[in-house]
Amino acid sequence: MNDWDRDWPAPAKINLFLHVVGRRSDGYHLLQTVFRFLDFGDNLRCEPRGDGRIVLATPLPGVPPETDLVVRAAQALRAATGAGAGVTLHLEKRLPMGGGLGGGSSDAATTLMALNRLWRTGLGSPGLQRIGLALGADVPVFIHGLATFAEGVGEHFTDVGPPPAWYLVLVPGVAVPTQEIFRSPTLRRDTPAIAPADWHPGFGHNDLEAVACALYPEVARHLEWLGQYGDARMSGSGACCFVEFAGESAARMALAALPAEMRGFVAAGMDRHPLLLI
Repeated sequence: MNDWDRDWPAPAKINLFLHVVGRRSDGYHLLQTVFRFLDFGDNLRCEPRGDGRIVLATPLPGVPPETDLVVRAAQALRAATGAGAGVTLHLEKRLPMGGGLGGGSSDAATTLMALNRLWRTGLGSPGLQRIGLALGADVPVFIHGLATFAEGVGEHFTDVGPPPAWYLVLVPGVAVPTQEIFRSPTLRRDTPAIAPADWHPGFGHNDLEAVACALYPEVARHLEWLGQYGDARMSGSGACCFVEFAGESAARMALAALPAEMRGFVAAGMDRHPLLLI
């Protein structure tokens, strides 16, 4: 298959736990978390252009194309490498904005990985991660491409191997701004750090969850409903919440019991980004 004819997946991520362990002098929060990908996400197609322009064919409502992370990622790769080719980017969105599933970051990472190949710019993963970090703290983990224990502002990785699992993910009808959560005076910022080797499935909690629930009661309501099936947690800064199942059938039975006013999906956990296999 010609690479220009290929679909480039941009999977969701969930945070199996997320602790705020400190804060740097520049205001950035120091985190510890485990990222895991889901077999569910957005999809990117790239179409070559002869005029050198970078065009997003599918702009999001209310988001100027020039500020979209997909366009910014393409521009950043061009600036770093001198690539001169143009491209039209077709993004099929399934992941919600402000959902804590890393949709924008995943889209940016997939754009970098796809165009690095299509434009033959020859950057390795470390180079792409450096470009990605300037776009957002979660972009590098998608380029790294493995389930991992992340530290710092989310750019230091120690790979882990969570057991196979399926997840029921609920999507409350609210968008939670990440900055609002991190600016909250009630956010705990002193959870004790652990060594990556001490992480185990089921460990920890999400320090951002209490703040998001207080500001957005819909998040709390969805977590409460999920709690009947196990240890329900919020992903990232919210709003999406998830609970783990050992098998697909149990997860789908829970999805079938979802109240009519709630939305969600079932997905398998993935420990490798699908673009690592291409």
